[in-house]
Amino acid sequence: MKTNVIYNESNELTMKRIESNTIDLIITSPPYNIIRPNSTDRGYDLYKDGMSNDEYIDWTLDMFKQFERCLVKDGIVLYNMSYGTENTILMSLVVADVIRKSDFILADIIVWKKKSATPNNVSHNKTTRIVEYIYVFCRKYEFHTFKCNKQKLKERESGQAIYENVYNFISAPNNDGSTDLNKATFSSKMVRKLLSIYAPPNSLVYDPFMGTGSTAVACIVDGHRYIGSEISNKQCQYAEKRIQPYISQTSLF
Repeated sequence: MKTNVIYNESNELTMKRIESNTIDLIITSPPYNIIRPNSTDRGYDLYKDGMSNDEYIDWTLDMFKQFERCLVKDGIVLYNMSYGTENTILMSLVVADVIRKSDFILADIIVWKKKSATPNNVSHNKTTRIVEYIYVFCRKYEFHTFKCNKQKLKERESGQAIYENVYNFISAPNNDGSTDLNKATFSSKMVRKLLSIYAPPNSLVYDPFMGTGSTAVACIVDGHRYIGSEISNKQCQYAEKRIQPYISQTSLF
């Protein structure tokens, strides 16, 4: 399958064509399914939130079945999710069922602190959220072997290795700029920080919700290959135009 391409199709179709055990790292931010049912602003130009919790969980589990097939040995999934003001439980339900009903287990949680909290919370009893979460999933039988770039510092007399501290806290911008096509774009700077922790050199990275191309930008700048899926033709066109300067002049980043 050709790499460094954003395929204008569903991730179901793309993953059917990805060879087994070829993807080093999956990193993505799926639709959160948190748009209020009566909202006129659906967040994206094509995709519409609105599944029931059960439908959304089943949809997620179907993806994780394909993730397991596509990933190389000791590969991982970095899955960014948050929760909505009116649906505070879905994120936790998804994580619980991925653990219970798939071949994956939760290995770590990265806290992503954003530059700003928008929109400001007007609730009298709920905090204003300025962080989101990146869930680190690995296969259950690879919990002790999945890939991470922590450097070994020394060994104790017993032979036990001591590694550098890599904290589960990342500070990065909210996004790469909201657009009329996608009001919830990913942050390429945040993706780059994740790649620095988890991606081996020249990794093949898959983003099943590529959107406006933030994961592709991060991969290009840091010398990785990518495959993306995006159902919106307009977002694919936007992303392709956006990434061209990075391909020819990575020093722009």
